[in-house]
Amino acid sequence: MSDLVLSETRGAVALLTFNRPNKLNALSYALVDRLMAILDRIEDDADIRAVILTGAGDRAFSAGADIAEFSESVKCGPDAAVKAFVRRGQAMTARMEAFPKPIIAAVNGIAFGGGCEITEAVHLAVASERASFAKPEIAITPTFGGTQRLPRLAGRKRALEYLLTGDSFSPQRAHEIGLVNQVVPHGQLLDAAFALADRITRHSHLAVARVITAATRGLNVSISEGLAIESEQFARMAATRDTREALDAWLAVRASR
Repeated sequence: MSDLVLSETRGAVALLTFNRPNKLNALSYALVDRLMAILDRIEDDADIRAVILTGAGDRAFSAGADIAEFSESVKCGPDAAVKAFVRRGQAMTARMEAFPKPIIAAVNGIAFGGGCEITEAVHLAVASERASFAKPEIAITPTFGGTQRLPRLAGRKRALEYLLTGDSFSPQRAHEIGLVNQVVPHGQLLDAAFALADRITRHSHLAVARVITAATRGLNVSISEGLAIESEQFARMAATRDTREALDAWLAVRASR
């Protein structure tokens, strides 16, 4: 059986590809577990500074959960379905959201259900002009964080429009509501994602990790708690060699003017 998640490294960036094109890259339990294992390895690899996620084939980033597999869990009762499906999916998106290295979704086609929820959870996203987004889980409700993250990104009313109707929306609309950072011609998608990664990886990986942590943890607390988190992350960064080198470089540039 082919690997459910293809992995290759280009310089300091890992490219991960959901590899079930005949199933529109549906998120089977095995695929989610494989992805989590790869992220664990990447976190421990000091040479990898950023991650790009995309889908195999020309049709889909990911059409969401593997419904046939999920339905079998539902037949075993709500507790079994929550354990096998909901907890697994929520753990995946939470892992992506809190990952200490930037994760960029390169959305090459359909991003429905869980595919849309992955796009919501990762730090940044670039969409092909052929991409399409939807929250079609209105029959069973979203389960990988879609009822929580999309309202935080898009605002309550705009998010509820898509959560309650299940209607699909364009990459341009996804950009308007803050779900993706850029929309690019299809043939330029990976180049754009790698260019964005390169703009980040030129900076201190320690500083990048601290910013991700501060922004992610601070988003869902009060401003005073968020400022405390920011201060904590600064204190962790201030003692590092990276900070000393950055300050010396800034002072040198100022002195040369």
